[in-house]
Amino acid sequence: MYALATPMQIDRPPTRETLNHGPPTTPRQSASVILLRGGAERLELLLVQRSPRQRVMGGYWVFPGGAVDAVDGEGDGAHRAAAVRELSEEAGVGGIDPAQLVRYSRWITPELIRIRFDTHFFLAAAPADVCARCDGVECVNLRWLAPQQALRAHRAGELALVFPTIKHLEKLSSYTSAEQLLGRVRGRQVFPVLPRVALNGELARVLLPGEPGYDDA
Repeated sequence: MYALATPMQIDRPPTRETLNHGPPTTPRQSASVILLRGGAERLELLLVQRSPRQRVMGGYWVFPGGAVDAVDGEGDGAHRAAAVRELSEEAGVGGIDPAQLVRYSRWITPELIRIRFDTHFFLAAAPADVCARCDGVECVNLRWLAPQQALRAHRAGELALVFPTIKHLEKLSSYTSAEQLLGRVRGRQVFPVLPRVALNGELARVLLPGEPGYDDA
């Protein structure tokens, strides 16, 4: 994940990221769960705030997730196992079957950033009796928000979000309910997204594939 802004000065709390001008670092495999609630009535997502002491994305609000460990296995099964494990550890939400996770997206940290992740995002409907709670170590706060609410809070300076989270929330804003979202995306093919960072003096822009300047970044 990453939170480069334009200009490059990074909003507090800092992400402690450093740029890499040598050979690209191999991204570490990771997985994240976009937990949904609201059924056919509405769409709310679970966001957790990482502890400001965390080396990566300290203080930022993200979807629960983390790195894939060797015990998680290999391939798609490893990403699913890691996603469910991290959701339980960070937000106290269990009862999610890894096989029932819905693949949604895959984002790879730009090559210009030193610490990189290859993150697989999954959707999951929250259990009916869900009672999320922070672990108090990796995550110190959590909120259930509609995508539009989260984006408004971010624009108001109330919610620090990283670039991939913002882009996910923008896409998810077009859905009116959790059921509609799951029904629309289940079974679709997922392609990796590799943003690039364009530097111009002290300014930096994160570009997505297809945007002007992407091929030159």
